[in-house]
Amino acid sequence: MTVATINYQSVKPRTAGYLILLLALASIAAFGLYSAYIMEHAGHHITGMTNRVVWGLPHVFAVSLIVAASGALNGASLASVFNNDLYKPYARCSVALAVSLLIGGLLVLVLDLGRPDRLVIAVTHFNFRSIFSWNVFLYTGFIAIGIVYLWFLCERRYRHRIKQIAIIALIWRIMLTTGTGCIFGFLVGRDSLDTALLAPMFIALSLVTGTAVFALCLHAIARVQRNPITCDTIRSLSKLLIWFMLALGYFALVHHLTNLYVAEHALTEQLALTGPNAGIFWFGFVVAGLILPTALLLKNSLQKSTIVSADNTESNREPGEAQSPNREAATSVCNTSKNRLVAACVAALAGSACLVYVVIIGSQTAPQKLFPGKTVVASSFGDKGVASYQPSIWEWGLGAGGIAIALLIFIVLLRLFPFTAVRR
Repeated sequence: MTVATINYQSVKPRTAGYLILLLALASIAAFGLYSAYIMEHAGHHITGMTNRVVWGLPHVFAVSLIVAASGALNGASLASVFNNDLYKPYARCSVALAVSLLIGGLLVLVLDLGRPDRLVIAVTHFNFRSIFSWNVFLYTGFIAIGIVYLWFLCERRYRHRIKQIAIIALIWRIMLTTGTGCIFGFLVGRDSLDTALLAPMFIALSLVTGTAVFALCLHAIARVQRNPITCDTIRSLSKLLIWFMLALGYFALVHHLTNLYVAEHALTEQLALTGPNAGIFWFGFVVAGLILPTALLLKNSLQKSTIVSADNTESNREPGEAQSPNREAATSVCNTSKNRLVAACVAALAGSACLVYVVIIGSQTAPQKLFPGKTVVASSFGDKGVASYQPSIWEWGLGAGGIAIALLIFIVLLRLFPFTAVRR
């Protein structure tokens, strides 16, 4: 499919599976809103949050959605900024997904604050020495740029302006993810967070999660439209995800080595690597989130020649012509590679969520030095022992509801507007 022959259409399936998916997402979203209602009226004492763990599981969901929104723009950036023809058919889908994920993440963030009715005050009174105030502009600006980006992609008269808006979107998404990482990196009172390395680590995290979500959505759309993803796209997404995971692993390694080297952070880092949340870090992030998907995707890269053969034989086959044994074998390898990519994306998303959990929750459960350089004789507050945290069903409901709302927005956009490409 060349760039000149790209045709777009909306996704309007009428299958039972599609209706069941919509019903399931709507139910989860409704339960999420009900969970927010319960927590707002009953108070946060019904959750697992305490005076020491003030950012709970909903924040993990919210931050994960926000960084994934930034990374989901990878497809559009590759197509418009770097002029990669392979991703041009998916640019509209990429931008729509990014905007949907950000809206879902922001909804969770707002509903988890305890007083969502005071949101107007938060967006009209700014303290520009706080990174939170800057993030208000970054989040709303990202949505506005995304809408304009979609408009330019859909209107032929603005095609000559696509690269300009794409460059602005690329710069803005880097600023947004940097700002999200700096929320935690600027918390100098937390030994496990007090580092500027969290900013580039969150950028790498966004590239991993965004690419994984983007690949899974392309796979789902392809199944609905019965229009399979090309093997070239599978191979390209696999390569991108490998490099992004290597970058994430590198920044995570440097972050933890830095904390081990700095004497005042050593005890906190030891707790992070061997304490109550160590299993989530080692098995959730390192094993399931890095090693497993990297191993799966490396197999795809090693089968490059066979995958290319599958694409070539499929494109040269006449309609109604039976597949030759070689073509069948190549197509089978391509399908296997696609399945590995899907499995790797799911593992990468789970591992990334574990990393965010360790960063947000783990840093709060560690003892806090309220009086640095002083010896505390007795205390019963934040500097005593390791805090416990057990998320409640309402926190799980709010977080899952945010994901469901983001997916519902994305599905509605695909149904109303011609954002998906089809091969003629």
